[in-house]
Amino acid sequence: MEILAFGVQSDEKPLMEKAFAGHHDVRCLDVFLNEDTAPIAAGYEIISSSVNATLDNRVLQTLAAGGTQMIAQRSTGFNNIDLRVAERLGLTVARVSSYSPYSVAEFAWTLAMAVNRRIVRASNRTRDFDFRLDGLMGRDLRGRTVGVLGTGKIGEAFTRIAHGFGMNLLGWDAVENPACVALGMTYVEKDRLLAEADLISLHVPLLPSTQHLIGADALRSMKDDAILVNSSRGGLIDTEALVVELRAGRFTGVGLDVYEAEAGLFFLDKSLEVVADDTLARLVTFPNVVVTSHQAYYTADAVTQIIDTTVQNVLDYRAGRRSENVLVPAPAVS
Repeated sequence: MEILAFGVQSDEKPLMEKAFAGHHDVRCLDVFLNEDTAPIAAGYEIISSSVNATLDNRVLQTLAAGGTQMIAQRSTGFNNIDLRVAERLGLTVARVSSYSPYSVAEFAWTLAMAVNRRIVRASNRTRDFDFRLDGLMGRDLRGRTVGVLGTGKIGEAFTRIAHGFGMNLLGWDAVENPACVALGMTYVEKDRLLAEADLISLHVPLLPSTQHLIGADALRSMKDDAILVNSSRGGLIDTEALVVELRAGRFTGVGLDVYEAEAGLFFLDKSLEVVADDTLARLVTFPNVVVTSHQAYYTADAVTQIIDTTVQNVLDYRAGRRSENVLVPAPAVS
């Protein structure tokens, strides 16, 4: 059996082929799964999708009509998949429930330090042999307060690094993480965290209840010189409201690895095109903002774990096994 994998990056392809070797053949495509590309999957029982795939009603209908029975998504998030439609169509859907939390946590800190110490501006200057320090002053983080929204595995890894910096730790989550409490974290209401934190990092999933978790009111409640980092999902932040605050001269820095309208943009080369997204175009012009293209997870360690889990999900499906990674199980055989 041959598996069809959409949205495979060039660095990812050899890892995919190696992991599937001895189990199934895999055909890797660099195009992303959406309404235009879904017909390519005709005749493939199993397809693998990437985080920026579009798996809405129309795409799922096309896949099912073409004979697809199983979707193995190579990501933890699944907000891009209409699970109700998948279940109605009898499609099995699996994801990667976890991978190296350090990849994302370390990258979140990379963004935080980049905006705090003006690394991008400094690097661009020195390329032009401009070695002035004007406008490059940052702040010590030791003794300041970090607010971690979401203290699961990634949030915990981020907190451990913050503890190493000697920061005061505030957390917000539905359930307290004992490991974070042991590090000295105090769990508080979201409003208090936003008002007191010098650095805020988001590590919660995108759900209907967390859509625009950081909206206009939340942004206004933050300190004028706060640092905001999002390496989770773009929809957690109301980007238009963020732009309004940035235009008002607020925030020491904002580091974003995700963007709520990133589908169709991120992972693609748009450098020779006119990007019609006015919000994104304005966002990247602010000197205190760093935007990267959803790369926090992109380490050899994490990608290898993601692919290995994807292979196991396929093997489990073929064997009729169900694991914690299954979002929509195979229909019962009568």
